[in-house]
Amino acid sequence: MAKQYVHSAPNFSAGRDKAVVDAIVNVVRDLPGVRLIDCYPDADFNRTPVELIGEPEPLARALVAMAGKAYELIDMREQKGKHPRIGAQDTIPLFPLRNISLDEVKELAFRIGQELWNKYGVPVFFAGFNARSEERRDISFIRQGQYEGLKKLLEENQDNPAVLESRAPDLGKGLLSEKSGATIVSAGERNLVAVNVLLNTKDLEVAKRIAKMVRGPSGGFSTIRAVAFTPDGYEEVAVSMNMFNTDETPLYRVVELIRSEAASIGVSVKGVQMSGVFPTKVLLQCADHYLHLLDFKENQLLEHNMLLLDGE
Repeated sequence: MAKQYVHSAPNFSAGRDKAVVDAIVNVVRDLPGVRLIDCYPDADFNRTPVELIGEPEPLARALVAMAGKAYELIDMREQKGKHPRIGAQDTIPLFPLRNISLDEVKELAFRIGQELWNKYGVPVFFAGFNARSEERRDISFIRQGQYEGLKKLLEENQDNPAVLESRAPDLGKGLLSEKSGATIVSAGERNLVAVNVLLNTKDLEVAKRIAKMVRGPSGGFSTIRAVAFTPDGYEEVAVSMNMFNTDETPLYRVVELIRSEAASIGVSVKGVQMSGVFPTKVLLQCADHYLHLLDFKENQLLEHNMLLLDGE
């Protein structure tokens, strides 16, 4: 029987203390059935996204253990950062990668969430395809108010069923953990693609203007969220995007729009920075658009055939 593989991109709320980051990430290093692809500590955001792939059961054990270490080492009463968050182990999203259905991954997410609550007593929200309401599918709804605001809201509304129904954790006692907050666990069809489009300018207002034009809530692409910032190691500003559906909104389409908008105010695009892992299809779409590929088949890729040869 072909092995099943799941992709997970968990995020914990520490990115400044290298010792803490290493201690949490080391929990999932060199485990049988699990591959740690990389981690991306961010001091400004004070968080660390992690990229993992693995067989379902070993991956689930690894994610639960990693969350336990995050709960041990991170105190949300002291944690500050630019990125929205509600918990020490803030998110655990899961995505089908190979030979496994979305329904199976959804069930795996439910089991992970239940184990986090049973083992550590940290409340759990279910989002994505595990959400119990449409509004909870989006983690931005769950994160409204962040740790401090949500904690206070729940504490002040313990006798308000409407507030608890809308905002309380799915697993827990209607409150956040004082130290650890809560964890959002979810299953989804695909992970987001994170992209920074660097502009040949240091003017942050230019990037803010373009980011506002690109992101869905302000009239841009419905599948994109975008902000402006200056990436570490660069003087130039960037439009930083989370792309939630690159089939519906291909990367090349967004880059060309940014290029056109920047050119209208005398600014060029310096380059495109891919952040984290992403499907090969994202780049193949760009290649097809710019090269006008004819009769192209995936088995023309040497690496594709090597994976088949390895049985992966």
